[in-house]
Amino acid sequence: MTIPFVDLAGQFRNLEGELTKAFLDIGRSGVYIMGDRLESFETKAAEYCGVKHAIGVGHGSDALFLILKALDIGPGDEVITATNSFIASAWVVAATGATPILVDVAEDFNIEPTLIEAAITTRTRVIIPVHLTGRPAPMDEINILAQRHGLHVVEDAAQAIGARYRGRRVGSLGLAAGFSLHPLKNLGVYGDGGLITTNDDKLASKLRTLRNHGLRNRDECEVWGFNSRLDSMQAAFAEIKLGFLDSWNERCREIAVSYQTGLADFVQVPIDQIWEECVYHNFVIRTEMRDELMSHLQEHGVGTRVHYPIPIHLQDAAKDLGYKAGDFPNAEKYAKTMISLPIYPDLSDAQVTYITQAVKSFFDELEKK
Repeated sequence: MTIPFVDLAGQFRNLEGELTKAFLDIGRSGVYIMGDRLESFETKAAEYCGVKHAIGVGHGSDALFLILKALDIGPGDEVITATNSFIASAWVVAATGATPILVDVAEDFNIEPTLIEAAITTRTRVIIPVHLTGRPAPMDEINILAQRHGLHVVEDAAQAIGARYRGRRVGSLGLAAGFSLHPLKNLGVYGDGGLITTNDDKLASKLRTLRNHGLRNRDECEVWGFNSRLDSMQAAFAEIKLGFLDSWNERCREIAVSYQTGLADFVQVPIDQIWEECVYHNFVIRTEMRDELMSHLQEHGVGTRVHYPIPIHLQDAAKDLGYKAGDFPNAEKYAKTMISLPIYPDLSDAQVTYITQAVKSFFDELEKK
């Protein structure tokens, strides 16, 4: 059996009729940028996340970048985020001229609140907790810290649309949040796309201006802005998929439970807490035999990935930040021991069982040696 790590074409086949109709409708309408389809998706996305405003943008990185720009973050400012995230969590900070301040993470791969507090200085302006793998960060503790120090909290929810923390959707837990609609995400479109959510009216208005060249109207430019708009096609595709998102996320949770039950005696598996509802963008296991297990799974036709093998503080781009190997031991340890197993709604029970048995067979063979 061959099981790819992801199967984007499989999801497309399931929705081909609806997606094709939307494509033809928009093609015939002549409205490809902004317009009713974007507004419709934004309205439904805001309702879904439990916020007043949702703003479609070019991609998930722009979502975070535009929030920071709208908050006037720039040179001399510091923004705290997790070192084990995708590089975009930090480069969006650097792109404003501010300094990314990196922090180590806890066992669940999310940023550690006590380490956030230790990293706060008089120059700190924003905390960006990353809901990594689709698991909500400890937002109560983070928001308390932010309130105590007068800081903004901006959620990096790129991997976590639909996740809940103490009953509330991610995207509603800070001042604003940035989501990615990249094809690999739980709510992925057919190109790049991003989404910002917020309950702040003034911030939302500023973000809508910034994403569209800084224009007040067709002919008047209010501020220097950016060209970062979610186009009509991608907005329509996202709206169609939003109707399936909860069922897809629930299926991923079912698969996660199967992995947890079947693999807990062999590898370290993620543990769900009663106050969170993870959407499992990735299902990450840990073992000291990571590379050997990945090779074994490849031989058995199972695709795997590592998210992410090089922490941000060890990337060449981060050299000027002054970090070195050993500064963030948890993130560095996890980078050497983690594997992401396939997890997507179209996986069958038989495929999940096959993957589980393939992992078990690796450790069974080790015992026989």
